[in-house]
Amino acid sequence: MRGKLKLKGHLKHLARWPLYLSVLLIALNILVYVINIKAGAVVTMGNILYLVAAVAILLYHRPLLFNDLIAFASQYEFLEKRVLEELALPYAVMDMQGRMIWSNRMFARLTGKDSFYHKNVSTLFPDITADKLPGKDGRDIAELSTQFGDRIYRISMQKMMLGESVAPSKLLMDFPDTTSLIAMYLYDETELKEYIQANEDNKLVVALAYLDNYEEALESVEDVRRSLLIALIDRKITKYFSNYDGLVRKLEKDEYFLIMRQSSLEALKEQKFHILEEVKTVNIGNEMTVTLSIGIGLNAPTYLQDYEYSRIAIEMALGRGGDQVVIKNGEKITYYGGKAQQMEKTTRVKARVKAQALKEFMSTKERVVVMGHKITDVDALGAAIGIYRAGKTLGKPVHIVVNDPSTSIRPLMAGYMNNPDYEPSMFIDRNQAIDLVDDNTVVVVVDTNKPSYTECEDLLYLTKTIVVLDHHRRGNEVIQNAVLSYVEPYASSTCEMVAEILQYFSDDLRLRNIEADCLYAGIMIDTNNFITRAGVRTFEAAAFLRRSGADMTRVRKMLRDNIDSYKARAEAVRTAEIYRGCFAIAQCPSKGLESPTVVGAQAANELLNIAGVKASFVLTPYNKEVYVSARAIDEVNVQIMMEKLGGGGHINIAGAQVRRPMDEVEDMIKEIIDEMYQEEETKK
Repeated sequence: MRGKLKLKGHLKHLARWPLYLSVLLIALNILVYVINIKAGAVVTMGNILYLVAAVAILLYHRPLLFNDLIAFASQYEFLEKRVLEELALPYAVMDMQGRMIWSNRMFARLTGKDSFYHKNVSTLFPDITADKLPGKDGRDIAELSTQFGDRIYRISMQKMMLGESVAPSKLLMDFPDTTSLIAMYLYDETELKEYIQANEDNKLVVALAYLDNYEEALESVEDVRRSLLIALIDRKITKYFSNYDGLVRKLEKDEYFLIMRQSSLEALKEQKFHILEEVKTVNIGNEMTVTLSIGIGLNAPTYLQDYEYSRIAIEMALGRGGDQVVIKNGEKITYYGGKAQQMEKTTRVKARVKAQALKEFMSTKERVVVMGHKITDVDALGAAIGIYRAGKTLGKPVHIVVNDPSTSIRPLMAGYMNNPDYEPSMFIDRNQAIDLVDDNTVVVVVDTNKPSYTECEDLLYLTKTIVVLDHHRRGNEVIQNAVLSYVEPYASSTCEMVAEILQYFSDDLRLRNIEADCLYAGIMIDTNNFITRAGVRTFEAAAFLRRSGADMTRVRKMLRDNIDSYKARAEAVRTAEIYRGCFAIAQCPSKGLESPTVVGAQAANELLNIAGVKASFVLTPYNKEVYVSARAIDEVNVQIMMEKLGGGGHINIAGAQVRRPMDEVEDMIKEIIDEMYQEEETKK
């Protein structure tokens, strides 16, 4: 066996160096022959003796060398195994399916299993599932964190190829080159995690708190008791946050600055910011309950940036209607509360200020381009018509972007088509709008504040002068670079807001009958004929439009449905399922309908007329998506429910677009309803 063994590499050359040296001696011998023949003969004899001695020594020591190498290899293999066995790090080997093959002493001591435990690794560590093993999706290394007992470990798994190592062996024939094992190491990171968590818990969190309806609440209290109401609210807020080691400082009469630890914030999250409800309990005869909004910023690179996060968060809380907490954690935004309907403000000061600002922006630019949301509805078109009249009053060319008019707005648009009083370029599509918009253009966005929902998002990046007018609550996605943003969730519709603006825009502004009809129609549709979300200012705006020439009969004729839409709406109502006794869920057929989403919204309104129904959800398939129309009366906040599907809206009017099969979307809605019931039971 040893005769067949041969040295190679550096060891081979080291053993043969005397033979290599003989070549030099032979060359030297030849040189000596040239100088003196006798001397050359003597050197030749010496070289022969050297070669014989070198070969004899090599042959004699070669078996001894192999014996020593074999002994070293055996000892090295034993030493290597001993090192793995005594390794202070828990180490194990398993096959590619996760079945244990061997583990060292530390691993056995940790798990309580012997070195030859052969069950699947998931029986020891449930977090290590089949999809997390290396070798899946081309991964050779996989890492995960898990808890075992009271310790936290980082598990590192590495794929090892055995094909090349086993191939020279004579024990196995045709051994696959792709055969592999998994080496697993466990690193104890308990202390590290504890230090990281302690550092996270002690981070400072910055917050701003506003009393939403401070002025309105004070007006409902006698003068002599107003100071007592303020003192009780201050005491309630200060005591509440002091219990969580928070610092409260009052900045203004209705504004507070808060600082707390992140661990305190986690405690507040667990009890769902009960301060929102506690503030409402302050009552000394005030007819209107006080509501609180809180904006929290955390995990920014600097405390100054944390404050900026809190400012953005409080703006979102107020823009969504107040009575809620908004937490901005980097790019992630979380909402708590927001279940109360925002109180309508009786003052129109804000509308007057926004009207003057809008006039100034329009006056300094050459043209005005107005656009609403995708699948423009009556409210968006009516608001755009109002802005059109404002721009024309200033003598500016105005264009309205409508890509694909739906059946609900075609009767309204028909009055402007081929009408000599209006330019042919009044309505344009997105491609024409892109050619028109530049830095000398005012882009007015109506009835939406989400860039992706607009008729042409590209327009928002072609000009620096953007105005947003909307009545929907703000979500995570908002138009960031608007020079003027007027978002009022208490308003019934954008047409109501625009009608108020037009009253303060200019003394020369005169609405034409056809324009007043469009604005009036927008209010009618969004309030479901003045049934939903219709406040005092809604009727005042409607009265202004009536004085401007709006006619209810003309509007009603324009808003009538065709027979197919009526049948589809009736079918949705007929097949509706009443879930948990008070939630109506229906699927609206869309085949043969030009505007199925409008029909779905109408069906959702119809379902609210059924006794006992608190909220309705109508699912309509359209353009490979499912459009969900959600409606409620007063007990359910459908906005929060639709936000979980990626949508939004108001407390009692909301919607979402989901790219899933219809049945899956229906199941998702039911899961959201079930979660809502579980949260209510937890509070009890």
